[in-house]
Amino acid sequence: MGQFEDMGTFVRIIEAGSISRAAEQLGVAKSAVSRRLVDLEGRLGVQLLNRTTRKSSLTEVGQSYYQHALQILDDVNELNATTSNSKAALEGGLKIAVPLSFGLLHLTPVINAFTKEHPNLTIHLDFADRQTDLIEEGFDLAIRIAELKDSNHMARKLTPIRRVLCASPDYLERAGHPQTPEALKSHDILHYDNAPRSSWTFIDSNAQKTRVNLPTKISANNGDYLCEAAVAGFGLVVLPTFVAWREIEKGRLVHVMTEFGLPMLNAYAVYPQTRHLSRRVRAFIDFLIDRFSGEPCWDKCLKASYNKKKS
Repeated sequence: MGQFEDMGTFVRIIEAGSISRAAEQLGVAKSAVSRRLVDLEGRLGVQLLNRTTRKSSLTEVGQSYYQHALQILDDVNELNATTSNSKAALEGGLKIAVPLSFGLLHLTPVINAFTKEHPNLTIHLDFADRQTDLIEEGFDLAIRIAELKDSNHMARKLTPIRRVLCASPDYLERAGHPQTPEALKSHDILHYDNAPRSSWTFIDSNAQKTRVNLPTKISANNGDYLCEAAVAGFGLVVLPTFVAWREIEKGRLVHVMTEFGLPMLNAYAVYPQTRHLSRRVRAFIDFLIDRFSGEPCWDKCLKASYNKKKS
């Protein structure tokens, strides 16, 4: 191994958080990663990491070396990418963290289409609604649905995600149609566990926000289950339209309190800002943006619901 490869291994150790995790991500023995680090420190004549039996941390010179190594590796990768034939087949691995419901319902056909166009790629998908640590777990990117706040990651917007308050016709016949956020306190509430517990924020026609804290009848960490629970008549639920749209179109769910909106979310492709964006990752993100351009098909249910109410 040369100094450039040892430098790349050192960066992977820092990003992964430990030598053992770096070895897992690189697919080599832990002893081999340790040896590369020792060789690098020997070549430089300095200690880059303070190592103990429980954890390791960057030395002051190690921190400086890490920042400069990132820049050098990114510059070399960018040079290679721009010099090589841009039409060459995409190869290598692509590890992606994908939200469960959105991934299965709407990302699966897009990912399949991309895989067919680039058969030399190896795709690894992690379907889960948990917040993954991209660097520590070795992901190239993640698809996240959120109000994206400041973070250590870069993000590109894919598509808007709208949410609706809805319930089954049977439930509304029994419990009545709520007209205001405060009226929800007398209703049965179905709540998504990954959101702030029992708190919904509504926006009126004057852009005024009202937050209500509500007792929960049923909570779950999966939108598909909550959609089915709402269809079964168990209560009111806030769902993204990409989950609820078919049930609204079929009349099994009714969009209620249409005069009030909910804070807008977006789906993003997120990747570490400290990592060079490989050609395969860039191509995949561009493919997603192209496929999700324009009005989402699942938002058509909102127009149908509005028109039905007017008539």
